[in-house]
Amino acid sequence: MPTEQPAWVITRRKEIGARIRSAREHANLSQLKLGEVVGVDHKTVHRIEHGTSDPGLGLLLHIARVVDVDLAELVR
Repeated sequence: MPTEQPAWVITRRKEIGARIRSAREHANLSQLKLGEVVGVDHKTVHRIEHGTSDPGLGLLLHIARVVDVDLAELVR
């Protein structure tokens, strides 16, 4: 059974999601296209961008590479 996340974790996920969304848009990619390239559906991309999903490190690394932004910049 999943445990409830502290408020600060949810806030940080939303901040990171907003940076991912900005980088995706700057790269001229739709959620659908980014999802296709990184191997997830567009709904997962949407959930990541809105902070409701907790993506793993591998997926974050893949997203960072596709949008051409260092992972450290996305999660700063």
